[in-house]
Amino acid sequence: MDFSLFYFADDSTPGEGRYRLLLEGAQFADTHGFSAVWTPERHFHPFGGLYPNPSVTSAAIAAVTNRVGIRAGSVVAPLHHPLRIAEEWAVVDNISGGRVGISFASGWHANDYSLRPENYADRKRLLGEYVETVRSLWRGDALTVTNGVGEPVDVRIYPQPIQRDLPIWVTSAGGVETFRQAGRLGAGVLTHLLDQDLDTLAMKIAEYRKALIDRPDADEWPGHVALMIHTYLDDDEDTAREMVRPPLSEYMRSSLGLLTASQLDGRRKVDLSRLSAEDTEFLVGQAFDRYYDHGLLGTVSKAQGVIEQFRAAGVDEVACLIDFGLPADSVLSGLTRLDRLRQASQTGGESR
Repeated sequence: MDFSLFYFADDSTPGEGRYRLLLEGAQFADTHGFSAVWTPERHFHPFGGLYPNPSVTSAAIAAVTNRVGIRAGSVVAPLHHPLRIAEEWAVVDNISGGRVGISFASGWHANDYSLRPENYADRKRLLGEYVETVRSLWRGDALTVTNGVGEPVDVRIYPQPIQRDLPIWVTSAGGVETFRQAGRLGAGVLTHLLDQDLDTLAMKIAEYRKALIDRPDADEWPGHVALMIHTYLDDDEDTAREMVRPPLSEYMRSSLGLLTASQLDGRRKVDLSRLSAEDTEFLVGQAFDRYYDHGLLGTVSKAQGVIEQFRAAGVDEVACLIDFGLPADSVLSGLTRLDRLRQASQTGGESR
């Protein structure tokens, strides 16, 4: 089981030092055997608002680390031209010495598509097309485009990246067809437990592996599933629960507000305008209990059992979401316990 750090902060509190946790956490991951650091792409909302461009945050991580993988979780591909995606990440690949990877997403929030409204309706089809185009550009192939005077021209990206092939994942909120699409593309999967339980996830991972088998290079790579999960570990279970409850509950309130204005597969997920304050708090409380029980929240020994459940479901990597509102000092000090969990999970031993 690989361990990585995942960031998706709620940017509702102004002040300096907003990226301290990102950079110091990345440096810890770099020197303690973690596989990667992920940053997302979010627009026009405090939820995730620290991360409008993962290539920028990844360049900052690249400049202060030496070993750890640097990944986008995710690039919302249809919001951008494939040339720009390939160019920006080729720069980061050079700064990092060849350590980047990208999880591509189709996106889901209509407001994000203020950047490219013409792509919203067709975003799921465009995702696969853009993945293949970026792959081709990354390998040095030319793309035929129309220039400013209406002439067709062949262009290539510069600088050329260090890695010959770009490591790629596809982000899924839980749709099984997205898992299959990732398999057909020969990509990894980045997912979460927001709208699915572990049994359902295990079924989808099995579908992903089946799709991989049909590829001509199936014998070369078994696939890779990364699971984003909320994470904070303490030496005492009650202390951990009480520390986590206020910030994680507020984090969930923020995300509920986001879901109110969103549509996923044409269905509104939550309409807060129809809920009383009491109903909203009930939803938040229910979500907290579920997240706490199934997250890497609590003690290291409790988390070991959760990791084994993930392993049994077919997960290859836990992407530990650490920046959901706890004080930076608490999160950073807790990384030593997370490292103990990582070591125990990779060696099969007991945590100490």
